[in-house]
Amino acid sequence: MQQGYAAVLCVLAVLGLEATAPGECELTRLLQDKLQYEMRLQYMKHYFPIDYTVQVQYEEVLRPSNITRLRNGTVSEAALRYLWFHVSSQAVLRIREVLPEKHPSWKYTQELCQLFDALGEEYSKYRQTDVEAVVADLVKLVHSAGAESRSKAVRPKALLDNCLKVMRMLYGVPC
Repeated sequence: MQQGYAAVLCVLAVLGLEATAPGECELTRLLQDKLQYEMRLQYMKHYFPIDYTVQVQYEEVLRPSNITRLRNGTVSEAALRYLWFHVSSQAVLRIREVLPEKHPSWKYTQELCQLFDALGEEYSKYRQTDVEAVVADLVKLVHSAGAESRSKAVRPKALLDNCLKVMRMLYGVPC
């Protein structure tokens, strides 16, 4: 049994995939449940005015193509998950900032924030110095307040759609 486990770890090491923590996998499963299409459609589209957009920084829009480009640039999977966490949690906070407490989507975004807070505990062991420079720079840009000049209008549902797509890319195999 242990030889089989060692063989799987060797294959993962050869492929360059880092294993994820069990807590990380469980939290991403809970997030995936919360980000089901019907819920995103109801809370992020139907409960918002037609064509409503949220102003976010350019770096806060993380698409699967961005992940593919970074992977081709030999960025580690752990660093990509670290980046996804920071970008996605910031996007949820941006959506939540525009909602009054009595808005029908308030509780939904609050639950998403709680899941990202719990996931943040898993990522608290990472420091920006432990990840590739390109990822550390992107995380700094996401959390900087002075980058408002590079903002763009994005629909709330699109932010969560990208969050889910990238999460599936990063956690599909290891979890």
